[in-house]
Amino acid sequence: MTTPNVATSERIAIRGLLGAVNADLETPMRPEWERAAWNVPRSAFVPERIFLGDGLEPCNRADAPETWLRAVYANDSVVTQINDGQDPDDGERWASSSASAPSIVFRMLHMLDVRDGHRVLEIGTGTGWNAGLLAHVAGPGNVTTVEVDPALAAEAGERLRKKGVTADVVTGDGAEGHTGNAPYDRLVATCSVRSVPRPWLTQVKPGGVILTPWESPWVCYGLLRMTVDDTGAASGPFSPHSAFMLMRNQRTDLRIYRDVVRDDHQPDESTTDLPPWRVSGDDLAVQFAVGLLLRDVWWTWHDNPDVEGVASRLWVATTDATSWAAVDWDGKSDDRFTVWQHGPRPLWNEVEAAHAWWRLHDRPDPERFGLSVTATGESAWLDSPDQPVPVTG
Repeated sequence: MTTPNVATSERIAIRGLLGAVNADLETPMRPEWERAAWNVPRSAFVPERIFLGDGLEPCNRADAPETWLRAVYANDSVVTQINDGQDPDDGERWASSSASAPSIVFRMLHMLDVRDGHRVLEIGTGTGWNAGLLAHVAGPGNVTTVEVDPALAAEAGERLRKKGVTADVVTGDGAEGHTGNAPYDRLVATCSVRSVPRPWLTQVKPGGVILTPWESPWVCYGLLRMTVDDTGAASGPFSPHSAFMLMRNQRTDLRIYRDVVRDDHQPDESTTDLPPWRVSGDDLAVQFAVGLLLRDVWWTWHDNPDVEGVASRLWVATTDATSWAAVDWDGKSDDRFTVWQHGPRPLWNEVEAAHAWWRLHDRPDPERFGLSVTATGESAWLDSPDQPVPVTG
């Protein structure tokens, strides 16, 4: 493939990508972001080897250039690292870093409202593409980006240098931010958090913006946009977008039979008329609300659990593995389910109460919720900060 053909293919791909992104956004992209997309092309930042499909099979640019280019300029995320960079051999593969879908990248850049001269702190460098876009608009030397993985940081720094982008790439824990170039006008995270790291508050100017993907153990969903006030506190609303990998220092690795349920547990038996899929299905609004109210509870489905009369079982457990519940569906009835609960907290009762609260408040979408954060704590709210939600856990 000759260089002119590659250049032509890329021009076509960029035009197509910008069209797809604009179709996804409520308002057209600002001209400066379109210029950034042309001047800081995504292909210059996605690594030569990516991982495709549910099986995360490797795709090397040298071996499959057309497949690689299609993946790079699709309006979708691209997995760029698996298993924290370790060789999985024949074991389980899981995504540990990715290039986010361009539509969410530009949606977040729009929400961040970066202007020329703004000092920006990015948490999670990844490939470096987002930092390159930010630097193109904020200006040379105004972007600091922090990456916990030394190899990813080094690779991103090299890509930025090759494109002539001046940005400060720092290897470190993003939860600590970076005091060296503070204070910042904007802080943006490209990984989700379950709790806002307090150092972020102290490193952003009053009136500055913090934008981060959000996750609860219940569901990974939502963007949180907060404004910092004169006291160093921050508050702002959620929006219903995104699903990002969790910040590494906030990860949990729990499995029901390995970490939670024990042979000597004697659970209490009861029944419920709340279908378990009602709080764990396609309705992300209710999942988001349950996740805000039950901040330390997660779930997993177990189909065909090899239990007589049980077609599917929903497991619910606390992140400290001290309480659990199981809700059984017999494959027939849709209005009566058997519940088993063990531990100091009756978890399914808590789930029922959270669902009832959500219904009582007119089934609010994520946009009606917000979060306020101070140096000593954080509180979720509905519609306004003076209406806190009843958080458990």
